[in-house]
Amino acid sequence: MNLPVISRPLEPALFARTPGLERHRVAPGGLTVVALEQGDRLELIDLEGDQAAELLAFADDGRVALAALGLAVSPGAEFIAHLLHDGSREAAHITAALLRRGIDYRQLPPAARLWQQGTPAGFRRSFSASAALLVIVAAPGGMTPVDQQLRASELRLLIHRANPHQVLAPPLPAPLGELVDEFTISPGSARDYVVAAGQYIQVLDVAGRQCSDFVAFDRRGLDAGREIDLDPTVTRTLNGSAYPGPGLFSKFFDRNLQPMLEVVRDTVGRHDTFALACTARYYEAQGYFGHANCSDNISHALAKHGVHGRPGWPAINFFFNTGVDAHQHLTLDEPWSRPGDYVLLRAITDLVCASSSCPDDIDPANGWQPTDIHIRVYSDKERFSIAMANRPTPDADPVLTRESGFHPGTSTLTRHLVDYRGWWTPTQFDGYGTLAEYHACRERVAVMDLSALRKFEVLGPDAEALLNYCLTRDVRKLAVGQVVYSAMCYEHGGMLDDGTLLRLGADAFRWIGGEDFGGEWLRQQAEKLGMKVWIKSASEQIHNIAVQGPLSRQLLRQMIWTPGTQPPLEELGWFRFLTGRLDDYNGCPLMVSRTGYTGELGYEIWCHPSDAMQIWQRLWQLGEPLGLAPLGLHALDMLRIEAGLIFAGYEFSDQTDPFEAGIGFCVPLKSKQDDFIGRQALLRRKEHPMHRLVGLELEGNEPATHGDCVHLGRAQVGVITSATRSPALGKNIALCRLDVAYCEPGTRVEIGKLDSQQKRIAAIVTAGTVAYDPDKSRVRA
Repeated sequence: MNLPVISRPLEPALFARTPGLERHRVAPGGLTVVALEQGDRLELIDLEGDQAAELLAFADDGRVALAALGLAVSPGAEFIAHLLHDGSREAAHITAALLRRGIDYRQLPPAARLWQQGTPAGFRRSFSASAALLVIVAAPGGMTPVDQQLRASELRLLIHRANPHQVLAPPLPAPLGELVDEFTISPGSARDYVVAAGQYIQVLDVAGRQCSDFVAFDRRGLDAGREIDLDPTVTRTLNGSAYPGPGLFSKFFDRNLQPMLEVVRDTVGRHDTFALACTARYYEAQGYFGHANCSDNISHALAKHGVHGRPGWPAINFFFNTGVDAHQHLTLDEPWSRPGDYVLLRAITDLVCASSSCPDDIDPANGWQPTDIHIRVYSDKERFSIAMANRPTPDADPVLTRESGFHPGTSTLTRHLVDYRGWWTPTQFDGYGTLAEYHACRERVAVMDLSALRKFEVLGPDAEALLNYCLTRDVRKLAVGQVVYSAMCYEHGGMLDDGTLLRLGADAFRWIGGEDFGGEWLRQQAEKLGMKVWIKSASEQIHNIAVQGPLSRQLLRQMIWTPGTQPPLEELGWFRFLTGRLDDYNGCPLMVSRTGYTGELGYEIWCHPSDAMQIWQRLWQLGEPLGLAPLGLHALDMLRIEAGLIFAGYEFSDQTDPFEAGIGFCVPLKSKQDDFIGRQALLRRKEHPMHRLVGLELEGNEPATHGDCVHLGRAQVGVITSATRSPALGKNIALCRLDVAYCEPGTRVEIGKLDSQQKRIAAIVTAGTVAYDPDKSRVRA
């Protein structure tokens, strides 16, 4: 007899599946405060390894109660006390809360040190609370110079509740600022509220995967008897996107094309502006008569404000996961939102609003289990950073969009910033523009903030062996002071990432790539092999700026000082790096690598974020006489396509091997004798290739775009991965993943536009992927 098949999807960090488990993050060099009940179990995990941990616990009467967790004071463990006296806003908030509980932060004893140095990645300890406690956990650490490698890393804190049946919802996160009002909306209901211009609205998903319809009216219009409401169609049209998000195109508009609200933060990134709020007719059509619905609930909530009810409201449905498939059908699935996710809006005018907690329990719209929505209204005196959110792994805490150490400099020159891999990065600069930035790099010198690159320190006696196994390059041949470009592949040969590896010492390396998961992947392989090695995240403490162009050496030699043990800037070879200081012996520490992403002579400067603006200002002081210009992502894209340089998600993915991506040169299958991840698959793929990356020159002046299909007659034989108008060549060019049968230079193909049949652009396969300076004489100069 066959048992029924049970649905068991992997759903990390979803409260409804593990209601007795709470997750918290302890930031590197920071602390986290949690409350425990008697019988709760506290579990601490050293995610990256070799990270110290301190803990203080207090009873209800304010006395130190480490014994309630089976711990004792460790002499010298005073990092928590140090942080609470550092004068920061965060410290002031915590100390005020401690004082309210009768805890005098000015007389704190040493904390308990939870483990000794040298812990492996994933090391954990558990403690059971014998009484109700307030617990402070810290991850000691501080600023680490760019030329050093041992860095603080985060801890994960898990609370296993002794009485999970009493926990109906996860605890609400702390307010973001000064509250004007807050309330919870239970499933199947809606609530009206009034918001003044300048105030902020936070729509918060308490337990995750819960939709909330939102409508807003101009309050002055209602007072005059006019219903001027938020209009999704106008909003989509004026923003040019399915829904606004934090950044340049962030406004919600009314039907008169006037802005009503600005999106300040969004930790989810998937909402709906197409469908109506759920209606009585929708449920009736499914056979559920009299079912509660958001449209009727919103109408009832707004009636007191004189708003006429509607059978269906064209609301903004926050967290609703809708899409349009290839057949033009609207689709829905469970929301992306996790417990505590939110959207933060700023009112541009006085508003009357209504929000619902959707009662839909007959499809996946609310994860099959409708839960609460919480609304908070904040004072107009608050100032919140503009941000989206990124999760390095599905079960990780969200990380808001960050500003690099160079942001104060770049942001004064442009408002055109995008969230690029979790960092605000300029796309183009006011007063310059993409073409001017491009020509500055080709003809003079340009600077670009590339701090969004991920950096990982790889340390320990097995560091070389691990990297040699995880990268395609032969790491054993890499000398101290040298840089090598490499691919990182999965077992099936598909690419996880590409990046550069720096060797800082015999057992010390720095991997620089685009993927946060690259560090986690290295840790997984090290654990599997039982290696003694630590992989420490360094992205927050190493920021970098690219200095590119034929005059880059002339600029940098005026400001980079090196000791006698290092080569002077003028003698730094291609794919080499040096450690030095800004201007002289007493300047801030920095590193310079002769690397870049433009196809020009170029360098990258690596520094601690606190030193970034010193370097930025010095670059401009010395660079303006040379015609220095800033460089944005749009100009960089033109430069790298001309140079045949590949980009994640375009030229490669986990379905593309390095040969298909055009970087087969970094897979030395013959000369590298050691095994590495993906070797067998890459041997097979190289012997039986299906596609190659080629360059195309297009006829005429109409451009191709990423994703365009490439045809020979009616059959599709390839796809455009990247394309641009080349200013240097005066023609449109493209990179194309093409069937190997048609890669001979001179082969004529057609690029499909519209439906790929009604319009075609003729193109010819070129001799290589590098359209500009194919012999690399400029970059090697």
